[in-house]
Amino acid sequence: MLNRLFRGRGMGGGRAGGQGRGAGGGNKPGAGPSGDCVCPKCGYKLSHQVAKRCMDQTCPKCGTQMVRE
Repeated sequence: MLNRLFRGRGMGGGRAGGQGRGAGGGNKPGAGPSGDCVCPKCGYKLSHQVAKRCMDQTCPKCGTQMVRE
């Protein structure tokens, strides 16, 4: 009964909420090594490189921060 009253409030009766697959897993956009980096302003596409985040690259045409397709 005491566990039911205090579940999730720091008394040890709560459960971890995450059931995720971890970093880079799944089938969502941006998961895995393939894909493209796209400029949201002009639409220029650049092939995604492993270990380089798209958001750390700028578009060579207009200078805007790239996003993952």
